[in-house]
Formats: sequence, C-alpha cells, structure tokens
Amino acid sequence: MRLLGVSLSLLALATLAPLDAEENLVSRGFDHFYNLEYDEAQALFQQAAMQDPNSPDLHNHIAETILFREMLRDGALESELVSGDNSFLRRAKLNPAPETQRGFLNEITAEISLASQRLQKNPSDTGALYALGIAYGLRANYNWLVNKSWRESLSDATAARRQHNRITELEPANVDATLVQGLHDYVVGSLPLVWRMLGFVAGIRGEKEKGLETVEDVARRGDRNRVDAQILLCALYRRENQPARAVPLVEDLMRRYPRNYLLPLELSQMYSMAGDGQKALAAAEALARAKAGHTPGLDRVSWEKIYFQEGTIQFWYRDLDHSLDNLKKVAAAADNLDLNTGAFAYLRMGQIYDMTRRRDQAIFAYKKCIAFAPEADAARESRKYLAAPYRRL
Repeated sequence: MRLLGVSLSLLALATLAPLDAEENLVSRGFDHFYNLEYDEAQALFQQAAMQDPNSPDLHNHIAETILFREMLRDGALESELVSGDNSFLRRAKLNPAPETQRGFLNEITAEISLASQRLQKNPSDTGALYALGIAYGLRANYNWLVNKSWRESLSDATAARRQHNRITELEPANVDATLVQGLHDYVVGSLPLVWRMLGFVAGIRGEKEKGLETVEDVARRGDRNRVDAQILLCALYRRENQPARAVPLVEDLMRRYPRNYLLPLELSQMYSMAGDGQKALAAAEALARAKAGHTPGLDRVSWEKIYFQEGTIQFWYRDLDHSLDNLKKVAAAADNLDLNTGAFAYLRMGQIYDMTRRRDQAIFAYKKCIAFAPEADAARESRKYLAAPYRRL
C-alpha cells in the first residue's frame, strides 16, 4: 500500500500539460509552478481561464496548483524528495482548509463538465480525452492524500489511463499521451502480489519494467510532457536504487528551474545514495551558501531543511558528532516543521545515542519521535528501539 500511495502522488506530476508556447500566461504560469511559486502560478492560470473560460486544460492547471501548494505546505513533496521515506503517506491525511478543498473540487468538476460536453459532440476529441484523463489523475492524488481512500484513488488512476489509451488508439504517434499509461503500468506492476491479483480481477494490468521504459521514452521524445517525465524519472530511478541515472536529470532541471529549492536537496540525496558522501554534503552546502546569499527562490528553504539533509548524510556516513549537532538544530524547531522531518530528526538522534552508548537519551529521543508523529514510519521504528537498542552492522 505504501508504494501505491507514493505512485499515485507521482501520478499528479504527470498531469501537467502546458498549452501552446505562445500562450504567454500559461507558459509563465508553468515557470512559476516548476519553481514552487504556486501563488504566482495560480494567479496566472486564473487570469488565463478568465480569458478562455471554456478551456478544460486551464481548470486542470488551477486544480493542480492548489493541490501541489498544499502538498508543499504539508511537507509531502519534501518527504518524497528529501528524506527518501514515504512516511507522509502513513501519517494522518492532509488537512487542507475547507475553502482549499472546495476550490480544488470546483475546478475538477468544471473540467470534467467541459471535457464531457466536448466528447458528447465528438467522442474522438483527443484534446478533451487528454484533459479528462488529467482530471481523473488529479482526483486520484486528492483521494489518496486528502481522503486516504486508496480504492477510489486506484479507480481514478485507471480511469485516467483509459482516456489516454483512447488517445493513442486515435493518434499512435502521440508520445505525450503515453506518460499516464507508463506510470500506471509502473504503479500496478509494483504492487504486492495480493493487490495485483485483485487488480487483474478488476481488469487492471501493470508491468513495472514496461512502465519505466515508457516514462523514459516520454522523457526523450515527448513534447508537452517531457519535463514531467524527467521529474518522474528522478523519483522512479530513486525507487529502483539507480541514483546515478537521476543525477544528470536533476542537474538539468536545476538549470531550467533555478528557484526550485527542492532540486538541490534531491541532488544531494542522489549523491548520498550513490555512495559519494563528499558530493552529497557539497550539494547541501552549496544550497546553504545560496540561502545565505539570498539567491532568489533558494532563500525560501528553511535552515532546518538544510540541517536535516546534512545531518542525515552524516548519520549514514558515520560522522555522528556532526550529525547529532545538525539534528539537534532541527529538533529545536520541530514545532515549525512538517511531520516527516521532525519525526526523523528525533529517530536519528535516538539511534546516534544508542550507537554511542547513551541509552537514556536514546529512549527520550524515541519517545519524542512517537509523541511528535505517532503514525509516521519513524514513530513505528522508534517503538522497536524502546525495547532493544538500535544497532548498525
């Protein structure tokens, strides 16, 4: 179930579908979107929608911006990109304000209505099919993260694929339309056997390797979805323990979206996973210098995120004193952090205390972790170490 949730979250990344480049409002909106500037992106998409109220694509753009802003605020994007853990999927659901939920659902409802009207007139309208599939993909993500409803999420993800399957039947050369199909193959193919068996009964198929190859193809040859495929590949390579393949993709994305502060953190993590602790720390330190120098966009990252990144790398590379110093700084501001970061800071502190034979302090840190985020994976792990000290081979 963990992988299902993460992959459905990734499905939302596959739903960005910019309009033609000459539409300046939309292209400017996507530049803000990819740089994590969601308020600015939403304002531009809404302005474009006022000029073209019958465009289902624009309602999708607005809905996705609302959802991703909420995910960023709640630490969901950072949990996936920075820590390498998916505990945000195990904790309490996202709790956006009622007006935020209404805004998102109103945009999805408007999009589905507009696309359906076009399909009633012309069932082979590939633009409407594309937009409708995007709406289902967004709603799949919403149902998972907000409603914690995996059945509805998988149902919507499958509906999204059906719409885009129809596009490729009508337009076999449409590479962009295969992105949702590829990700769906990866999602279902990665599910535990029992869930895949249930999927087969429901007519759902999936093949993990084929799905990955499809996403790679869109990253190479896609038009509207090339950037999204590249972002997805970073996450999928990470899940497949192939961080070296993700490094050039992340570096290219950093050049194109220099104000996106999650990308330098991702680069640092990829180097760490690849076994290069020096480059991993260097990437985190470069982000710290950019923040200190008030580099536009990068100065928005909190110091605690940087301390957490450095402390986590130092933990895995056994620089325990420096790791503990950094993690203490994170814990000192835990009330201002997302659950994933705060909980893992306490867990790592407890593990360091156990590794350095300070059992009482370790137990205190584990209890702080459990109290901070009882449903997070870090809390589940901490409970184990209350009974027996952490040991690393």
